[in-house]
Amino acid sequence: MGAAEAPTANAVERSAIRKVSVRLVPFVALMFFVNYLDRTAISFAEPNGMGDDLALTAAQFGFASGIFFLGYIVLEVPSNMALHRFGARRWLARIMISWGVVSLLFTWVQSSEQLYVLRFMLGVAEAGFFPGAILFLSQWVPSQHRAKILGLFYLAQPLTTVVGAPLAGWLISHHGLFGLEGWRVMFLFVSLPAILLGIAALFVLVDRPEDAKWLNRDEKNWLTGALAAENAGKTGSTSRHHAKGDLRRALTSSRVWVLSLVYFGFVYGLYALAFFLPTIIDGFQEQFGTEFSVMDKAWITAIPYLPAAVVLFFWTRHANRVGTRTWHIAGPAVVGGLSVPLALWTGSPAATVAVITITACAIFAALPVFWTVPSRFLTGAAAAAGIALINTMGNVAGFASGYVTGWLRDLTGSYVVPLYLVGFFMLLSAVLITGIATRTKDPRTASAPVGDTPEVRS
Repeated sequence: MGAAEAPTANAVERSAIRKVSVRLVPFVALMFFVNYLDRTAISFAEPNGMGDDLALTAAQFGFASGIFFLGYIVLEVPSNMALHRFGARRWLARIMISWGVVSLLFTWVQSSEQLYVLRFMLGVAEAGFFPGAILFLSQWVPSQHRAKILGLFYLAQPLTTVVGAPLAGWLISHHGLFGLEGWRVMFLFVSLPAILLGIAALFVLVDRPEDAKWLNRDEKNWLTGALAAENAGKTGSTSRHHAKGDLRRALTSSRVWVLSLVYFGFVYGLYALAFFLPTIIDGFQEQFGTEFSVMDKAWITAIPYLPAAVVLFFWTRHANRVGTRTWHIAGPAVVGGLSVPLALWTGSPAATVAVITITACAIFAALPVFWTVPSRFLTGAAAAAGIALINTMGNVAGFASGYVTGWLRDLTGSYVVPLYLVGFFMLLSAVLITGIATRTKDPRTASAPVGDTPEVRS
């Protein structure tokens, strides 16, 4: 009897995960695509007119890039707690509509001071989107499928630059449309999709598997049962009477804080590249005596991110198949940390972009796999708070990478010191994730899954 039931159970499992992958993940990934494009649009605008029009120094541009994350930090944890209380459908829709409205205002910015204010407001409006999306997807699939699902979701981030850089270049080339400079045209047209997607989210997203009309009864029962069994014993899975205690334990957990520092290193590298790669490519013209059009620079900016998307896809598939191991996160951190300084000593634009491509592949390989770790030992309110705290540290890194990179560029006259700092933080992430795995596992099983112990201990 048991042998006969097994194939049926497996078929229900495969069908349920396939429907989640088709019905929810592409839409949430599209939201992430627009989200990331809106927050990084400033990197395309600066070397294509905005920097000159607003008389920005590298430090001012870095500060404008980074202050977004300070706004995000202000409402990070409260926003994720609101999502847990009111449901992802309404809260993610609210986030998208409000950030789309703020992003639209960049079309008419007239000074560096106005730019700072709008970047801060954009962070406030977007606060909680990314950890909310991670939390939402984690609540739909059990851990053995999570790396695959988060990998599909994370594909949106590198593909945003693959598609977004040429799109931004094309929009910028329409200088004079509606009487606007090209970079203002870009801000106008990349903002509107956020508002439209926010309205659509109210009709597309579903808060819980049991409410999904596109799942049959067996699929609903399997998903809810698998998730309930997995959540039993995790921090945050107790009654509401203990919710405050679970929340406190999550926020004071040494493991959550170490994971926050690991994430800091990856995000520092991610945004140093995201905000300054177009400017570095623009500098190739003087450094190597070349000449690039706006579209040339856009296509060159996109080059590192297409291989990164491919590597991300296959790396997360492998992690999903064998289970997340320490080296799935530490290995890319080491590769990225060592490759960044090499980009400083190449002798041509092609060689520089090739090395930067290796760095981008390393960062994007590790990020979705990393996010499978917190949900292994957190659930409910504790998951909302813990994931938000980890992402808050990422936002600190986003601010620091933008401001510090620009400040060091002005101070030293080159990107040598800023990129060495990127390498240092990525190597630190490798050391920390290896350390936390060693402390929580038998030292003889260094390749064991990360974070499998069921409770958070401070």
